[in-house]
Amino acid sequence: MPKKTRSKNKSHSGVDKKGKILKTKRKTKDLDEIQATMAADTARQLLNQPIDYDVPGAGQHFCLYCARYFIDDHNLQHHLKSKVHKRRVKDLKTEAYTLEEAERAAGKGQYRPPKPVHVPDDQNSLYQMEMDSAEKIVSSENK
Repeated sequence: MPKKTRSKNKSHSGVDKKGKILKTKRKTKDLDEIQATMAADTARQLLNQPIDYDVPGAGQHFCLYCARYFIDDHNLQHHLKSKVHKRRVKDLKTEAYTLEEAERAAGKGQYRPPKPVHVPDDQNSLYQMEMDSAEKIVSSENK
């Protein structure tokens, strides 16, 4: 008598791409994109956004280094103390990986170590400075 083989479960056919979908669902901005937004003008615009009810917290609580919105200031302050945020700040302190660096690694030129980038450690003072400057501008316009 032939041996019975176990039949394949038919209920999960075509679900092999589910892992890729879940990976891209939680994709964050890359370090080079965040370093581009750390310029003074774009950072000021991101930290002082107008009210937008489509994003969490109406767009008023934003972490510039992680590119994340938070519901309220308490959650933002908790995030600023977290390991994930500190790791992101540490990664941002070195220059982002570029095409030129990849070519140098392949042998087209000399190796040059990545340059350090100035990233303030104290997020609280950064946010406070931005809010104070915005309040001064608003109060001077109202007078």
